[in-house]
Amino acid sequence: KESKRAVNSILVDDDDDEEEEDGVERVSWSGEPVGSISWSVKETASSIRSGSEQSFPKIDTTPSLSKQGSGYSLSSLFKGDLYDLSPEETVRRMQKGRAFSLEKFRSLQDKLLLLDEAVAVYDGNLITAVLIYLKKSLSKEILFRELMARDVALRHYVHYLKEMGEQKLLVELMKALGRTEDMALMQYKEHLNIKDEGQRRDFLKSCLGLPFSQDDATHVQDHYTLLERQIIIEADAEIFKKFPRKASILNMPIITTLYYSCFYHYGESEGTYSSPENIRKTFRISEKQYILTALGARAKLKSWFDVDSLFNTKNWLGYTKKRSPIGFHRVVDILQKNSAPVNVLQEYVNLIDSPELKLSVALKYKCHDIVINTYRDLKDRQELVVYREKLERDSPEYRKIQELLNNVQIRWKN
Repeated sequence: KESKRAVNSILVDDDDDEEEEDGVERVSWSGEPVGSISWSVKETASSIRSGSEQSFPKIDTTPSLSKQGSGYSLSSLFKGDLYDLSPEETVRRMQKGRAFSLEKFRSLQDKLLLLDEAVAVYDGNLITAVLIYLKKSLSKEILFRELMARDVALRHYVHYLKEMGEQKLLVELMKALGRTEDMALMQYKEHLNIKDEGQRRDFLKSCLGLPFSQDDATHVQDHYTLLERQIIIEADAEIFKKFPRKASILNMPIITTLYYSCFYHYGESEGTYSSPENIRKTFRISEKQYILTALGARAKLKSWFDVDSLFNTKNWLGYTKKRSPIGFHRVVDILQKNSAPVNVLQEYVNLIDSPELKLSVALKYKCHDIVINTYRDLKDRQELVVYREKLERDSPEYRKIQELLNNVQIRWKN
């Protein structure tokens, strides 16, 4: 068992010149093909040669050892001659897939020589194997101290801890390295493992005091505040009886939360956590995004009065006019998708500035009055005649076109 933990998952297969042990079962230490180690680092050689990398880039990993013969002869690990090998010879045997023992290296000096030899041959599997042994046989304080002077080994160790999910030890390592922002982010990431929403909220609150960068601190604060709001909104189960939901709001994005607020809590005072205005200001949502989201929610509910209120503004003389940051042609598209009546559609089509775009939208959504008035203003008799044929005879729109065509006071251009 000691050997199993020490040499975890390293492929060793005796060469032909090694003595074979008849009847000895070959085993895999981890229960998987030993060649499947995922921490081999392709860029080890180039990193060592350059000697200039101080950061911890994402490391590309591929298995660097064959899966064939993935096992050990247990008895060969305890042959006496294995305990007489130098660090260099041991690493060479590891490279060749021959039997070796790491347990014999007991002094700190020998262990570090072994690590340096593994780094020198540019083999990610060997570096990781030695690091696993050092992790087991050294205190973390000593291991951290020695790794600080060995950039390549340190990067392998960081990657190994990430792969193994040893988050707590990784956080301690980042703290020891003085990388407080990385340490804070790693600790914050633990929220993903918390299923209970109340506990997750409390955990996020405990993260607020960690040494994040300014941008990350804002993100974590928003995350905590958003989840807190979502829990409050989620608790109001009574409101969902009239309009059942398809899913819970918990852990949804901020725009989804705003949509829910506009759908279920529109009109609430700004002081309440669940009101759209409160959410808008708290999370610094742009006017354009707010209008798009609120329009979609209120149109879904056929609340045309609320739709109007989104665009009504007063000038300094007190006159009310409609203004939109998203373009009224987009407003019309959203209203039409939510089955707005023709009179509502026509009101917003009329607000489109471009005559060409207005006519195109009116034709698309069969806003007859707008089409007829536009052709009248353009004095385009031929287009009126063509459009008349698309209408039902004796319909109000058909009769309107007839009256215009019979009006002798209009000077048609064609």
